[in-house]
Amino acid sequence: MSDDRLSAAPPDGHDDRLYAPATLRNRAPIAAVLAGWLPARGGTVLELASGTGEHALHLAAAFPDLLWQPSDPAAAHRRSIEAHRRAAGSGNLRPPLDIDVTAPAWPLERPVEAMVCCNMIHIAPWVAAEGLFSGAARYLQPGCGLYLYGPFKRGGAHTAPSNAAFDASLRAQDPAWGVRDLEAVADLAAAAGLAAPLIEAMPANNLSLWFAKP
Repeated sequence: MSDDRLSAAPPDGHDDRLYAPATLRNRAPIAAVLAGWLPARGGTVLELASGTGEHALHLAAAFPDLLWQPSDPAAAHRRSIEAHRRAAGSGNLRPPLDIDVTAPAWPLERPVEAMVCCNMIHIAPWVAAEGLFSGAARYLQPGCGLYLYGPFKRGGAHTAPSNAAFDASLRAQDPAWGVRDLEAVADLAAAAGLAAPLIEAMPANNLSLWFAKP
């Protein structure tokens, strides 16, 4: 079953930091997979839909030679990201940007060396996935890639009963949400000029996908 992006209130209630308990479970496996796909040294990683900012904080620390650029369209999430960043004093974690992946232009000064997007396309309308891949085509450096993490159907079928239940709960909240077909996502990537995904199985019936830009 995938991890919900809904955020818990901070334990002490004294600042803007938000917490998603699932992050503690999945951040290490995500970092381990990214170690084989991200640039070894140098460059900027743009994280889309950074949520609470906990992934950004952990991954910036895990990859100190990369500049980590978080972003989120929600003001409360951007406040949380900035509060985590300031509390940690991370030198390679940038202040969050306001990026809506469906926008035709993103506020970036230059192309980036990688993009990371965890648990977004199933908790958003399909147009968000379309915008994500369109943006990857525009703003990724050649030879770089887009990383996705989350649950996916394969061959039109769920990979576990827990994912089917999660899909039903998402669609009950919003009919435009739902676990996506891996093949449909790969078709979006191909239409945007990205390569077929590299695929790694992850805990809790999730997948890590890497779409390279030739």
